[in-house]
Amino acid sequence: MRRLGVVACLAALIVGDTFVAATAVSGPPPAAAASTSPFEGLGTWVDVFDYAPRLQAQDVLPPFTPASVDDMAALGVRTLYVQVANPDGDPATKLTDAKELQAILDRAHKHDLQVVAWYLPSHVDPKRDDEMIRRITALKAGGDHVDGIGLDLESSEVADVALRTRRAISFARAARRTAGDSMPIAAIVYPAVQLEQLNATLWPQFPYKQVNRYVDAWMPMAYYTYRDGDLRSPVTYIGESVKILRKRVGSDVPVHVIGGIADLTTTNDIIDLRTVAKNTDAIGWSLYDYVTTGSAAWPYLRDKA
Repeated sequence: MRRLGVVACLAALIVGDTFVAATAVSGPPPAAAASTSPFEGLGTWVDVFDYAPRLQAQDVLPPFTPASVDDMAALGVRTLYVQVANPDGDPATKLTDAKELQAILDRAHKHDLQVVAWYLPSHVDPKRDDEMIRRITALKAGGDHVDGIGLDLESSEVADVALRTRRAISFARAARRTAGDSMPIAAIVYPAVQLEQLNATLWPQFPYKQVNRYVDAWMPMAYYTYRDGDLRSPVTYIGESVKILRKRVGSDVPVHVIGGIADLTTTNDIIDLRTVAKNTDAIGWSLYDYVTTGSAAWPYLRDKA
């Protein structure tokens, strides 16, 4: 996502037999598909910098609190995507401010909002990343677990692309095994246009098909607000990214489109976002993130295109 995403510049493409050998990760057959319900409809995003007291400046309250969920529900949000760990500072195996997380989860469920916990694995320490998924699945509030898990597969801390790819596939497989067949899991990924047309060294030959074995939906971070020219158009950037993604994974793969950065998005952008979500048969849509989404944006975000 925006504040924890990593911009990578790798030296060369990994191609041919070398790449195939590197990604030949054995494993069980794909799990039976879980429900895609948590990824459907209007969503919004909250990261650790918004709700964690320990990450605020001294004596400054977090901009997002459990009480904020009341407003979120009134605005028509269906799913809250909340980050559950920050690789910096505390150990990555520790949920960030679990007490606040539990309060947010409890408040959301009281409003019938679904909660998807998203996590950014570094792939530097696979055991550490796998442990975080175990902690997410164990998180409970009021007797309820989270409704889904988002695997944010964008870190390039492991510079070796072949090794990073193997670990990403293994992480997705382990997440499915730990969470179980019935837990909805989505892959949060760079948009295909970025990976294949704009920056071919960022993550060459991303393992779409291998990861798809273990997830129920895809969530491309199609941030048109980072683009210019024709690609600044949500219709073009999101539409092309979804088109390429489905070529790589399958024409019927469920997709939730994440549009641009909220405070850089215009009303016309949101109208186009809703249009392209409809045109691509996306199951859901969102901007990043909740705290930076202005009040004037919500009627357009929740409007049925």
